[in-house]
Amino acid sequence: MKISERGINFIQHFEGFYSKPYYCPAGVLTIGFGTVIKKGMYVDGITKEQATELMMNELNKNERSINRLIKVELNQNQFDALCSFVYNLGAGSLQVSTLRKKLNNGEYLDAANEFLKWVYGGGKKLKGLVRRRLAEREMFIG
Repeated sequence: MKISERGINFIQHFEGFYSKPYYCPAGVLTIGFGTVIKKGMYVDGITKEQATELMMNELNKNERSINRLIKVELNQNQFDALCSFVYNLGAGSLQVSTLRKKLNNGEYLDAANEFLKWVYGGGKKLKGLVRRRLAEREMFIG
């Protein structure tokens, strides 16, 4: 599966656009729509078009990971919610999660509720992550 335009807009909304490098609340250096970068990259900043290209490159990797890790059938809303989750947390988080285990067991509603556990950044519960995980859950159960 591939992420939909709605899913892309959803991620962009929650990530926001930053033309210059910044540290996210978890202390990770990012730019654009939350793309992780290394120190010294993009010191002069980027445009929205460049940020969108970086985001789409990352989403292409995320789509492949989700398609590999999830063995049950998904609808577009479920896939988009998982794309947002993986974009924010990485495929490794999905791989080790109870969300994945429940989903692959066909326990869709229980899997949806697992989104709500992933609300910590830098060891602190973050209001922005609470809002995002609630929205991902709602999209997932759609």
